[in-house]
Amino acid sequence: MPIQFQLIFFAVIAAFVLFQLYNVLGKRVGRQPEEDAKNAKPMPGLGQSQTANQAAAAKPTPADAALALAASGLKSRDPAFDPSRFLEGARTAYETIVRGYAAGDREALRPLLAPHVMDSFEAGIAARETRGDAELVEFPHPPRADLESADAEGDRARARVRFLAELRSKVTPSGGQEAVEERRTAEVWTFERTLGDANPNWVLARVEPATA
Repeated sequence: MPIQFQLIFFAVIAAFVLFQLYNVLGKRVGRQPEEDAKNAKPMPGLGQSQTANQAAAAKPTPADAALALAASGLKSRDPAFDPSRFLEGARTAYETIVRGYAAGDREALRPLLAPHVMDSFEAGIAARETRGDAELVEFPHPPRADLESADAEGDRARARVRFLAELRSKVTPSGGQEAVEERRTAEVWTFERTLGDANPNWVLARVEPATA
């Protein structure tokens, strides 16, 4: 076969193969990525559901509005005051103080109490020690803490927190048998700190009964 004819023959074959490849690769075969994106349904927890959940989370709740209102008096003087973080710290302080008083742990109590409150607590601890009693307090459930108000007078910031708690007390009298007492308490604790002070910690300045 002449060389020129062979070249023409192979060129025709190559053109036919390329034509077949175009027919396969050049067509839109199956579902395309843009169609998947257009027709895709959101997976559970994603897409529209996630957007709805995020919108619901971002929408202020009545509890958020009440908290912001209670803190508005102090926020005007101390814009950095975060009522949610404050309540977390107040709840921790509440548990520490209640446990510390029961155990007679003066070192744990002193940095958390105003001097006159520390004097009162210390008198109660000393009386219990004189009797020879021992007490241990546990919290079956985390106490509830609600901010009633937060404001400032002069350079003193004050925050009133209403605590509802369930306590389990184990009291061991001197030479006696351990007794377990369970009770609910409702109290309003007033915390104070000095505005502009380098020490950001609040101290307990007052305890008063509250309605449950």
